[in-house]
Amino acid sequence: MTPAARQLPPQESVSRHAPELRAAARHLGRRRFLTVTGAAAALAFATNLPTAGVAGAAELDAAKITDDPFTLGVGSGDPQPGSVLLWTRLAPAPFEAGSGLPRQRVPVQWELAHDAKFRRIARRGTTDAHPEFHHAVHVEVAGLDPDRTFYYRFRTGRWVSETGRTRTAPATGARVAELTLAAVSCQAYHDGYFTAYQHLAEDDVDIVFHLGDYLYEYAVNSVGGARNYTDRTLPDVFNRETVTLEDYRLRYSLYKSDPDLRAAHAAHPFVVTWDDHETENNYADDIPENDVPPEEFLLRRAAAYRAYWENQPLRRPQQPQGPDMRLYRRLGWGRLAQFDILDTRQYRTNQANGDGWKTPTPESEAESQTLPGLEQERWLTDGWQQSNALWNVVPQQVVFARRNHATPGNTTRSMDSWDGYPASRERLLKGAEAAGVENLMVLTGDVHVSYGFDIKRDFDNQNSRTVGTEIVTTSISSGQNGAAQPPNWAGYLAANPHMKHYNGQRGYATVALGQDAAQVDFKTVNAVTTPGAPITTAASFVTEVGDQGLKPA
Repeated sequence: MTPAARQLPPQESVSRHAPELRAAARHLGRRRFLTVTGAAAALAFATNLPTAGVAGAAELDAAKITDDPFTLGVGSGDPQPGSVLLWTRLAPAPFEAGSGLPRQRVPVQWELAHDAKFRRIARRGTTDAHPEFHHAVHVEVAGLDPDRTFYYRFRTGRWVSETGRTRTAPATGARVAELTLAAVSCQAYHDGYFTAYQHLAEDDVDIVFHLGDYLYEYAVNSVGGARNYTDRTLPDVFNRETVTLEDYRLRYSLYKSDPDLRAAHAAHPFVVTWDDHETENNYADDIPENDVPPEEFLLRRAAAYRAYWENQPLRRPQQPQGPDMRLYRRLGWGRLAQFDILDTRQYRTNQANGDGWKTPTPESEAESQTLPGLEQERWLTDGWQQSNALWNVVPQQVVFARRNHATPGNTTRSMDSWDGYPASRERLLKGAEAAGVENLMVLTGDVHVSYGFDIKRDFDNQNSRTVGTEIVTTSISSGQNGAAQPPNWAGYLAANPHMKHYNGQRGYATVALGQDAAQVDFKTVNAVTTPGAPITTAASFVTEVGDQGLKPA
């Protein structure tokens, strides 16, 4: 999305990166900072970017931590059949650059239990929170029974974190009756409260997929924008666009201090992928939105990716190397579902026709246009060939289905979505067809409204076969309150017969996958500029196994 926002002058970006980082970047060339030069350049680049155990940081006596270090909560993610990933980050002063801790490693104890009172301990251990990783903790606990619920917490010094709840996935090949997932996206702090997360924390779901725009790079003023605080004043460190590693780290501290977001993370395991705003609006691979030198943007991307990993429940294979981070990955849920989580931002070709809503041209329709990159396209279609799951679900970022403009005669389409990359979409639809994928579901965020689409084999022919469904979740807060029927509601539905649902309020979607059908519930709140709004199920649909297409429930 491209909301009206302050554009950062190129000179401001240049001035705020450390000189040694810029010097290293100029000598390292495009993309592969840490692979094309020797150790000297790598060390120069690492000066302000963390690597575990640099210089053997001394250990801090945790008894000297005088304020609660668990201000950002706890989380878990990417459940596997015999393993869970647990996360926290120590931050007794989260709105300060160093989070209130010295540059020393801090020992942290963790416990995983079968019960919420920790009477039946399943595993426990100790790890270090390294200053090079901003005192983030990622614990991968292995050797667990599949398809089980667990509770976890952390300790350091005299402090004990809140309790989180997580689970392992069912065993590979297990016959699973059902799974309920939630899909969320787009949580601009400055646009309103995260009330939907308060309700999601209490919802009965197995797993949450976050589909991008976990944070926004835009400035947040002293009253929190549309939150319009009267009981607090946010520090000036947030009232600027994020560019440097310190900027991104502080912005995660602001977002993760929100009690509703904390509650949702503690209640459910998350599977995360990013879109653009975690780095910069509408960037494409190494091409920035703003006119800055390539090395400057790649430094910014490296900083954004590092802060993302530090603040999300991600496993070791996702740890970034400079401006590169392998975020696309595959998770299974027995024989019920295979989840192929995509990254449609890091590898894409540039948006055609100057981005925005434009009439398709040979540039946008060229075979060379790819949204996930050709390597990721092959990874996805190869994964479908090997899948034995009943449901093949693709959590990703931008609208997959055709979206014709709501105004009759207007031939423009979004160049930032799959409509700007139709050859890439066609390759995936052919790949699904060749693999015999019968129950395809795409999960999408980005657009700050909820849609339900039938995925047509040929969007130019509405009578063509429906090969899957796309569930587009609305935003948590981005776009402020919204409306159940935006001004283009009737026009959009008329122009797109395969669009079965459209709602412009905030909220999230849940999908209950079963052996015979999936039920989709679009859940909304009527306001986010004031806290505490109730949750409502705005619409419900089913799509049947072997007979794809959304029908009112």
